[in-house]
Amino acid sequence: MADALKRRIGLGLLTAYGVGVMVGAGIYVLIGAVVGEAGVWAPLSFLLAGAIAAPTALSYAEFSTRIPEAAGEAAYVGQGLRSEALALIVGLGIVAAGTISAAAVLRGGVGYLLGVVDLPTWVAILALGLVLTGVAVLGVLESLSLAAVFTAVELGGLILVVWAGGTAEPVADYTAPDPMVVAGLGAGAVLAFFAFIGFEDIVNMAEEVAQPERTMPRAILLALLITTVIYALVCWAAVRAVPSTGLAASEQPLALVWSTTQGGDAGFLSTIAVFAALNGVLAQIVMASRVLFGLGKRTPALAVFHHAHPTRGTPVLATVLVGAIVIAMALTLPLATLAEVTSAVLLSVFVIVNLALISLKRRVPEAPFRVPMAVPVLGLMLALAALAVTVLGQLT
Repeated sequence: MADALKRRIGLGLLTAYGVGVMVGAGIYVLIGAVVGEAGVWAPLSFLLAGAIAAPTALSYAEFSTRIPEAAGEAAYVGQGLRSEALALIVGLGIVAAGTISAAAVLRGGVGYLLGVVDLPTWVAILALGLVLTGVAVLGVLESLSLAAVFTAVELGGLILVVWAGGTAEPVADYTAPDPMVVAGLGAGAVLAFFAFIGFEDIVNMAEEVAQPERTMPRAILLALLITTVIYALVCWAAVRAVPSTGLAASEQPLALVWSTTQGGDAGFLSTIAVFAALNGVLAQIVMASRVLFGLGKRTPALAVFHHAHPTRGTPVLATVLVGAIVIAMALTLPLATLAEVTSAVLLSVFVIVNLALISLKRRVPEAPFRVPMAVPVLGLMLALAALAVTVLGQLT
């Protein structure tokens, strides 16, 4: 076994990985909820959510050039706040959030799959989980190449929705919209913000990226920009073609856009949603195993995970463990609140990471890629506000 990962990833694959993690399966159901809050103005909620995510993404971009390590957030907090204990907690939190998220997405993807293929649920979960874990063990280039294919399929489906909604006769809600309600726009943006969670996964690939100081910030910012544009366009097409009340009430709003504008069955979008789910699961297994690998370097108790296969260059033990836990949770746990728990954990991490960058910039101003001090300060405040809204929502 070796102790170094192989640098095989360039800007294109890394950006595709980030876009795939963010777009995921959520876009196929989230738009209805955002429209329920913001109405026909929902595309602005997505643009606002992208703007809310941007400061924290920029903080991650600077940190990724200062400390290009696999256990990204843990390393950032360890150096920024000079606390290895807090670094370990943050790192394990990222592993837990990625694993829980992957289990939830795997379960959801199997739900779509069983609409097309007649299999017992446990067989589908086990089979897909084992295949995706196997791909992650095989190699990072293979994993991200497959993820790029999944992302292309996802984006193809979303482009068809944009075309269908953009060429249809606009509905009355769109041609004569109700006045914008700022509270509704803001509530929609808070919901939409969770669709942007995923850009932080990019930093955990740093030890497998060629020229990380140059590539990492560009990939983070490109992925965020591309995803924001995609979300806004898809939402615009949806509110243009279907009344807001119909979108808000639908569990498959994008399928509703297609069937309303084109007629016939929109089952192919369910198939695409399966690909989106597989992409999300694979990306999270790859990410969580890299964090565990990085934590093994920092924490003696986890040193067994800081080994990479001598030829494949992947953290095999960490990947197998993460994959096994994902499969077990997908088979056994109720998943209704897993997305909210994941969001709360990640927003807490965003708060700590922004705080760590503020501290580190005060001590060591120079960095290969720098953002103004106002950026992590704004990211800290926005993440705190989003975390408060999330926690209050779970308590009420």
